[in-house]
Amino acid sequence: QVQLVESGGGLVQPGGSLRLTCAASGNIFAINTMGWYRQAPGKQRELVATTSGGRTNYADSVKGRFTISRDNAKNTLYLQMNSLKPEDTAVYYCNSRGLGRIYWGQGTQVTVSS
Repeated sequence: QVQLVESGGGLVQPGGSLRLTCAASGNIFAINTMGWYRQAPGKQRELVATTSGGRTNYADSVKGRFTISRDNAKNTLYLQMNSLKPEDTAVYYCNSRGLGRIYWGQGTQVTVSS
């Protein structure tokens, strides 16, 4: 089992920044890939960014604005979000994959509005 707890969401004005944090615990040695997904009201959950073996992957909509990073010593995943837009408003979920298992955090709300 892997437990994932997100934090760092909130209300921010367009053009602002937020940093999301995902703390992992449990059988973390089984984790291969970690990532961030988001789900806006009325829409399907979509990939934001993933990291695996030092490689990163981003959705086109966030390239150049968001940065995913992982601190293995702290068992923590981050998502630095800059130049936020209203269309970035969503619940952001942390995700881990490994040994055939997928785990999700409870989500953290990000709202971009003036």
